[in-house]
Amino acid sequence: MVKDHYHTLQIPPHATQHEIKQAYRRLAMIYHPDKTKNDPYAQARFIEIREAYEVLINPVRKETYLQERWYDESIGKKRTSGDITPVSVLKLCLELEKYVSTLDVHRMNRDGLFSYINQLLSSDTIERLKRFNETSVNRQIISTTLMTIKPLPLKFASALATKLEVLADNDESSLDHIQDLLRQQKKKLLWNKYQVLVIVIVTSLICLLIYVTSK
Repeated sequence: MVKDHYHTLQIPPHATQHEIKQAYRRLAMIYHPDKTKNDPYAQARFIEIREAYEVLINPVRKETYLQERWYDESIGKKRTSGDITPVSVLKLCLELEKYVSTLDVHRMNRDGLFSYINQLLSSDTIERLKRFNETSVNRQIISTTLMTIKPLPLKFASALATKLEVLADNDESSLDHIQDLLRQQKKKLLWNKYQVLVIVIVTSLICLLIYVTSK
């Protein structure tokens, strides 16, 4: 998911270095932490503004960004331009959960799904979410993500559960839900591991019973 840094700075893609600097200074005057008195939403906005500026003002980073931007456009991917806030992340999680619910669990790209969620809930994103201290929204993010990762194997679910536990912090309700999912995943793993053996044993017993009763 390549961010739309031009949209963030409110400038066109053909903006010059001078225009990039001007845009950054103008937005910094509005959203800089010194101006916003610890408003977490304004801080989230400023982080995105600063990142956009640092990428576009650096020729090497800008060239890499433009290549990634071009690639995403060529394969039809949407660029993201929103700030990282609990509500914006929850929206992405809900969209993902809705999409995953339509997939055939036997054919889905589990590696790709894991990679996407892992990127969506990066360590940096989780730390930003925690700064907002919006437990109810974070709880929804966690519960929605738990629904999304149900089709994943235990090794992937465990890795993502660790991240969700960091986001949950001291929220016992969310922590309990995370542990419930892991228990379900472990049971599913055991069943998948031994189901063939169970089927063979049951089939053998049925055959034996039929043989004995036929005499």
